[in-house]
Amino acid sequence: MSATIALDAMGGDHGVSVTVPAALAMLKKHPELRLILVGRQNEIAAELARHQGTESGRLRVHHAAQVVAMDEPPAQALRAKKDSSMRVAVNLVKTGEASACVSAGNTGALMATARFVLKTLPGIDRPAIMTALPTIAGHVHVLDLGANVDCTPEQLLQFGIMGSILVATTEGKARPAVRLLNIGEEDIKGNETVKKAAELLRQSKVNYCGYVEGDEIYTGTMDVVVCDGFVGNVALKTSEGLAQMVSHIMKQEFRRTAWTRLAGLVAMPSLRAFHRRLDHRRYNGATLVGLSGIVIKSHGSADVFAFGHAIEVALAELESQLPRRISEELRSLLGEQRAIQ
Repeated sequence: MSATIALDAMGGDHGVSVTVPAALAMLKKHPELRLILVGRQNEIAAELARHQGTESGRLRVHHAAQVVAMDEPPAQALRAKKDSSMRVAVNLVKTGEASACVSAGNTGALMATARFVLKTLPGIDRPAIMTALPTIAGHVHVLDLGANVDCTPEQLLQFGIMGSILVATTEGKARPAVRLLNIGEEDIKGNETVKKAAELLRQSKVNYCGYVEGDEIYTGTMDVVVCDGFVGNVALKTSEGLAQMVSHIMKQEFRRTAWTRLAGLVAMPSLRAFHRRLDHRRYNGATLVGLSGIVIKSHGSADVFAFGHAIEVALAELESQLPRRISEELRSLLGEQRAIQ
């Protein structure tokens, strides 16, 4: 299946030094892929030349004069940066020149721009940020991870439905297990928003399996975890910090003495396997789920490997026709009721 993806070449902490070589690597890996590098033409051309890359039938440059800064207020970016690489890349999805967009730029600006340009699917109040996290048994998808700090029970229901559909379509699971993040598993636990959301999820056709506490997220016993953006972002950043601490302490201990350095050499194959399983770059690429088009948010500090993985997330969602599937299945998942109450 041929697919065209627009890349915000200027976005992120590293800009073209990451996005351009990642694009070239993905073109080699996926023969069906076409890419549009959006940004300042002279900078992109210079980076292409550094990597012996050129424009072709599968790779072209689309000039955009402005760049959205990583700390720029979303409203300002939306109003004043209409020719930014981010805005133009999203516009290409709107016009049909591209089927998806990938950006490592300012998260708030990307969400605001994508929502303004592409709009949400019918029945969806707000898009959510969703990504996969590693678990003991594989991975779990979590949403929302920061787009919506305050949510209604109905919006949490929408997140559960969208998460279930995404996993079902991209991973082929007939009835993904959906759980709601809470401070306990008992029905009496949690605030009124969470309790009401649980009731709505139980009444829907989603395979809702009850509450889950934070320490269970990584057990691999569920497919989708639902929460508001405040809780989700705190959980995500806490997990990233813990992983960094564990890695740092392990390095310290194996370097402490001659004996521990020797033990480290013996354990090296296992340590490398451990690192691969927890390598956050393999999970880079968060979906702005709920939009009428596919938009993928890469981590701002992503390297070439990680940004390439974000492109592959977009490709997988294109192949599964995710927005159309969400739109089609919303009503059936909620029976004869209005798609979203």
